[in-house]
Amino acid sequence: MSFDTTLLKRVPLFALLDDDELTVLASEVRLRTFAQRQRIYKIGDAPGMAYVLLSGAVRVTTIDDDQQDVLFDEPTPGDFFGFASLLDETPHQTTAIAVDESVCIEVDRDHILALVQRKPHAAMDMMTVLGRRLHAAQALIRGRAARNPNALIEAEETFAERLAGAVAGLAGSWTFIGVTLAVLALYCLVNVHLRTRGWDPYPFILLNLILSMLAAVQAPVIMMSQNMQDKKDRLRGELDFEVNRRAASDIQGLAGKVNLLIEKVGDLDDELRVVSGR
Repeated sequence: MSFDTTLLKRVPLFALLDDDELTVLASEVRLRTFAQRQRIYKIGDAPGMAYVLLSGAVRVTTIDDDQQDVLFDEPTPGDFFGFASLLDETPHQTTAIAVDESVCIEVDRDHILALVQRKPHAAMDMMTVLGRRLHAAQALIRGRAARNPNALIEAEETFAERLAGAVAGLAGSWTFIGVTLAVLALYCLVNVHLRTRGWDPYPFILLNLILSMLAAVQAPVIMMSQNMQDKKDRLRGELDFEVNRRAASDIQGLAGKVNLLIEKVGDLDDELRVVSGR
């Protein structure tokens, strides 16, 4: 059912169309209204339909390898969503849900083909949409890369591990060295001054025992701290690898969609040249 062509004028993708072309397009596409929290499509749904948001709010999400719901896009009025699956005819990789009551234009692949045939310049607008999706994917990658391995480790640390880290941090500071030297110097001076009346006369056998016991305890505590640091480094390396793998996958997918779009535009250009006799 056709609707007011002024609605199409509000869509940047259709802004280049003249009134006659808008009338034809309006007779083909459909106007859909989605209630609040209504699912528009979900991951794995068959391709074929894309949507242009006219009013309301839509949330587009995906699921990462950790089975976490990740925000992929929040279209503004005039933006496409579900466009990639329409172009390459693959199942949807995202889920779109209407946050508020939303009005959308429902477009299928044939509508896009007719649009580009009538107005080849509209292909550049579609490439602009793909560019925005590329930036959204990059922002998503940056967001996933922002996970702090130190924070992840600290969330799983036991009290003993935190205590070992604090002790190792204190033992490796100049404050600890300075205080220890001052205490040892005072200990020795007092016992030398008291001579035979001192509780630990020279050669300070009690002091040697205390220092030996301290070293025996301090060594495993420091090793525990080093093991924790190794665990953080390993987790940081795993996160870096995961981010790089996702980035490579997203870039390959987007590059494939852009190449497909360029190929389709080239085919349409050849057809237009044949029709015009050039």
